[in-house]
Amino acid sequence: MKKVSKESPLPLYYQLKEILIEMIENEELKPGQPILPELELCKLHNISRMTARKAIMALVNEGLLYREQGKGTFVSKPKEKQEIMKLKGFSEEMEEKGLKTSTKLLSFKVKKATKKVKDYLQLWDEKDLIIEMKRLMVIEDEPFSLETVCIPRYMCPDMKKETIEGKSLYKLLGRKYNYVMDYAKQSIEPTIPDEYESSILEIPKETMALLFRRKTYLKDGRVVEYTKSIYRSDKYKYEIILRP
Repeated sequence: MKKVSKESPLPLYYQLKEILIEMIENEELKPGQPILPELELCKLHNISRMTARKAIMALVNEGLLYREQGKGTFVSKPKEKQEIMKLKGFSEEMEEKGLKTSTKLLSFKVKKATKKVKDYLQLWDEKDLIIEMKRLMVIEDEPFSLETVCIPRYMCPDMKKETIEGKSLYKLLGRKYNYVMDYAKQSIEPTIPDEYESSILEIPKETMALLFRRKTYLKDGRVVEYTKSIYRSDKYKYEIILRP
């Protein structure tokens, strides 16, 4: 391991952070492998424990390391990524990467849309009933996202809990209801999940996550779906491809 330099203008914790990143990128430290304990890092680099801890926590916050109480600090697995340019469902995207996925339906109800959801789904007449589903998306047996899906009831009048349970929403809309998705509008922002959301996603309280809101349009201009999803930021990232 390289050593920090007290002659460098860079802060000591930042130097240590960069050394650890380099070791991870060079696969000197592999996913699941523990890093040196704080006290050993302090002795090796002749730095304070506070400095070592600051470097480690910076990497934990970036998702490169994770901590297990009573066991130590370990290198994280690379985050799964999804390309934003493609209109695909969660299951389809992850299955294409060869990952084992599953969906747990937490709730299914038919209800009257709120004014905000009516605007999202373009429900401007008496057709204001929606199907609202809450689903937990799982990859490789780990919870990845919690989503709330709203669909106009008139577009899928016979949909029941049994219809969607364990199935891909996009595949169901295409195969059963013959809807052809054209494009979607999606926004991304940081969020801090509440107690229930943190618990079901199995992340510590006050952990930052990613909040996605998406409206999916059909070829005829109608909105078939409004979805709000909370993704674990320690396990997931999105990739945006820009072309001239």
